[in-house]
Amino acid sequence: MAIFSVYVVNKAGGLIYQLDHYAPRSETEKTFSFPLDLVLKLHDERVVVAFGQRDSIRVGHAVLSINGIDVNGKYTAEGKEVLEYLGNPTNYPVSIRFGRPRLSSNEKLMLASMFHSLFAIGSQLSPELGSSGIEMLETDTFKLHCFQTLTGIKFVVLADPRQAGIESLLRKIYEIYSDFALKNPFYSLEMPIRCELFDQNLKLALEVAEKAGPFGPGS
Repeated sequence: MAIFSVYVVNKAGGLIYQLDHYAPRSETEKTFSFPLDLVLKLHDERVVVAFGQRDSIRVGHAVLSINGIDVNGKYTAEGKEVLEYLGNPTNYPVSIRFGRPRLSSNEKLMLASMFHSLFAIGSQLSPELGSSGIEMLETDTFKLHCFQTLTGIKFVVLADPRQAGIESLLRKIYEIYSDFALKNPFYSLEMPIRCELFDQNLKLALEVAEKAGPFGPGS
């Protein structure tokens, strides 16, 4: 059981807080000889697998490191262009670590805005007035849970499908937001949340939820 991440979206659809709590490791490192038996391409400023699968490496996985040196987008940390480096036979054998591409800050902002729009569409599609909007989306690997306050702030939690107590956790996060963000004299409404006490108490709440499930009285 695990809670993967938390998002807080303001009433205008802007992402004002995001925390990656737990990221399942789905990385594979292999040593390759020339020619590389995978087809790589540049996509969204990342080098990803376009064709070919082997040893848990899948289409869409990104190149994360080469010979232990991290890759940032299409370049290594040493400034070498990844596709050019891997196209040179003299650089082989080479150790490449593949994995699911990490979301950039801009991508998280865009996805938060998209979910805000989907939430509004869900409310409008309801045959009854006063729909709450999207409260849960389910996939085979995670569930997305959403709680919207009366003021339009959305608290979104991505968790393992088997994780219990998320509804209580969402309300606990709202309580933490009220206590450590709204009551902070230096915090401005609708703006990004940068508060150490908010971070600390949120992380503690996530740990409690993972271990115990629902929050009990007085928690």
